[in-house]
Amino acid sequence: MAVATIVDYLGGLVLPDTPEAGPAAQLAAFRRDFYQCLTARADALFEITDAVLCADGPVRSLVGLSLAPEHRRGHGALYDGVNCGRVDIDRLRVALAALPPPRTTDGRIVLAADVSNWLRPDAPTSPDRLFCHVYGRAKGQAQLIPGWPYSFVAALQPGRTSWTAVLDAVRLGPADDATAVTADQLRAVVGRLVTAGHRHEGDPDILIVTDAGYDVTRLAYMLADLPVHLLGRIRSDRALRLPKPPRAPGIGGRPPKHGPEFALDTPDTWPVPQHRTTTQTTRYGTARAASWDRLHPRLTRRTSWIDHDGDLPIIEGTLIRLQVDHLPGDRDPKPVWLWSSATGAGGADVDR
Repeated sequence: MAVATIVDYLGGLVLPDTPEAGPAAQLAAFRRDFYQCLTARADALFEITDAVLCADGPVRSLVGLSLAPEHRRGHGALYDGVNCGRVDIDRLRVALAALPPPRTTDGRIVLAADVSNWLRPDAPTSPDRLFCHVYGRAKGQAQLIPGWPYSFVAALQPGRTSWTAVLDAVRLGPADDATAVTADQLRAVVGRLVTAGHRHEGDPDILIVTDAGYDVTRLAYMLADLPVHLLGRIRSDRALRLPKPPRAPGIGGRPPKHGPEFALDTPDTWPVPQHRTTTQTTRYGTARAASWDRLHPRLTRRTSWIDHDGDLPIIEGTLIRLQVDHLPGDRDPKPVWLWSSATGAGGADVDR
């Protein structure tokens, strides 16, 4: 592609008097990097991207994008770009990781991993479709619909906002282990962030948050060598184990590997929490958190651990119970249980 064509597409983004450093310059640099990721039908794909981003409302059809002012070609070029265009995905991942990631007030990067489904119920010939779990608006209205599940990793903005910086997306196949795929995905994303210079020795660990659909304890074991801290929601019907009690003198036999059971739905099994915190919020009323240190699941040689060599690991972390006064709409809230891969968390850590 001629340099003049690239300048025609990208050079007009920044005015001549725009400073070399700043949000506009960063956006212009990323647009140039993104253009270099388009290896076939680059002009058509670039204009399609601008049309999607600048559309006034939801994009309901491809041909509708050809009517956007940002798309300066006919609808034939639009379909040609979609059918014959190519994107260098690995180069795009590097370009996304090079952008300055959002950070919390203490300078920490927060990543979220989740699965989003592209439903394809009317495409029976599409390869590798799976049954995707879709939640309904009312209780008991969840259903399974054929589609393609995608695993996303995004950097979260601080505060109450719906904006995220998507860093990676991988489609899950029928034979994929979702936790193993997510672990490899997170390892690659963290590696690209470190290579891009966004985390240095001595910086806070990268916080990774997940929902209850992930085995957060297994993720913590698979990513233990990385500078990350896992925090995930767990189901309220699970049972964990307390640390093994100290061995009394004069007691023979094999020492226990696990302590007493901690059933999340049975308060009689809960010992006294190590920490309790209370925070006043404008949206949820009083938020009360309690934490227990060094809780771990009792693993068995089934499912993902069936081929594990050696003794099964003890994956300890901090269990947190969060209870709020009310939810939006005055609904009666149920407690939320969280498991953190960090042990020895203090009251400030639990409160945060």
